[in-house]
Amino acid sequence: MGCCVSKFPPTETHPEKEKLQNQGAVQLVGGGRPPPPSASAAAAGGGVEPGVTSSGVPSFCEFSFADLKAATNNFSPDFIVSESGEKAPNVVYKGRLQNRRWIAVKRFPKLSWPDPKQFAEEAWGVGKLRHRRLANLIGYCCDGDERLLIAEFMPNDTLAKHLFHWERQTIEWAMRLRVALYIAEALEYCCTEGRPLYHDLNAYRVLFDEDGDPRISCFGLMKNSRDGKSYSTNLAYTPPEYLKNGRVTPESVIFSFGTVLLDLLSGKHIPPSHALDMIRGKNIILLMDSHLEGKFSTEEATIVVGLASQCLQYEPRERPNIKDLVATLSPLQPKSDVPSYVMLGISKHEESPPTPQRPLSPMGEACSRLDLTAIHQILVTTHYRDDEGTNELSFQEWTQQMRDMLDARKRGDFAFRDKDFKTAVDCYSQFIEVGTMVSPTVYARRSLCYLMNDQPDVALRDAMQAQIVYPDWPTAFYMQSVALAKLDMHQDAADMLKDATGLEEKRQKGGRPS
Repeated sequence: MGCCVSKFPPTETHPEKEKLQNQGAVQLVGGGRPPPPSASAAAAGGGVEPGVTSSGVPSFCEFSFADLKAATNNFSPDFIVSESGEKAPNVVYKGRLQNRRWIAVKRFPKLSWPDPKQFAEEAWGVGKLRHRRLANLIGYCCDGDERLLIAEFMPNDTLAKHLFHWERQTIEWAMRLRVALYIAEALEYCCTEGRPLYHDLNAYRVLFDEDGDPRISCFGLMKNSRDGKSYSTNLAYTPPEYLKNGRVTPESVIFSFGTVLLDLLSGKHIPPSHALDMIRGKNIILLMDSHLEGKFSTEEATIVVGLASQCLQYEPRERPNIKDLVATLSPLQPKSDVPSYVMLGISKHEESPPTPQRPLSPMGEACSRLDLTAIHQILVTTHYRDDEGTNELSFQEWTQQMRDMLDARKRGDFAFRDKDFKTAVDCYSQFIEVGTMVSPTVYARRSLCYLMNDQPDVALRDAMQAQIVYPDWPTAFYMQSVALAKLDMHQDAADMLKDATGLEEKRQKGGRPS
């Protein structure tokens, strides 16, 4: 999955991490260089993730920056899922790991966490949490100035999108009550695990998973920076005590929960002071979202309005605790037997909509029909044209070892051309093991050799390595699609073929991507 051994172990022990280390998890190769094939094998494991818990959530570990670049297509703007896009203080990307798992990657500004050890310890603290109401943190990355967090990806947008920017239908009342309860349950769990501080809780931090169930983002459990400047929302929605002393307390989290209750009631982002004026004036109906068209229980709404009012009290000590909130919201679940995705009006396990079919290139056609002979001819003809710019060598590097390495590649090329695939594998492996040059073409060629020898699992790993070296290279995606099809992972193979076709089309329009 792209994990590697942490360079900054926290002061406490972590059994899951030790387990990963004992399983041979990968140490990041310096300077962001892709790990060698043996490391990729340990990471990808032929599709089996190391350190996956019984709930299906991966154990927390460190990721290499190279893996995250590959997963996010070199941090492409097309992969940004932050509501504010590239203007957000901390940009969040979606990505897909080598084992096909979708992830969310939060990338911090370079100066947010200058001390990598402090960042790692904070991340490990949050990474221990595992709950069905959280979008769980599964890893982090410290590489040079880079600081990144990796979490489970939630495919069905944010509460803000469903409440404020909906297209097909607004959220029905019963679902709003479920959202309130699930957020409260998540916060209660965090409190019991010794992590009571949630920074900047708002409708953008509430995410919907593949089943339509709401979860809160684990990113809010970690400060945005070492100085703890945690609130990025408008000051009108910020707890009053934070404005006084700049500190977040458990009571501050309750205040923020109250603002989310207001969002659920009104369908709008109303400043708390304005809402409290309406509540004191007993204008509850005016507070309610008009898009509900009166389809809600006045009794239930009155209870939720009362909770919001208590949460938004100016004095922190006058706000309720999280256990009381859970106890009050638990009975207010009128459709407990109806799945969340039904109430949201979405398809279960919904992913991004299918892209329109594109005409396939000769490589695409060959891969779609698994014609290894045609793929071989294309790779022979293409030669090393796509390796330009992936290696820059100084005069000093032209040593005897370098000449031997290039000779090994040349012998591999002759064997590959003559369809002596076993010899080609041996020669290309000699080239790769030296490590002075990294060639995506060599990985692609060795991948095909493995396919010719009926070894699709190692062929897939080589194709993944080619993508790490050159993230936008269509051939790397094409070779993965063939290997996945040979492994009977036909839906994944189709998705990968579609990605390859899109990259090739983009490349033809604008030249080789940077």
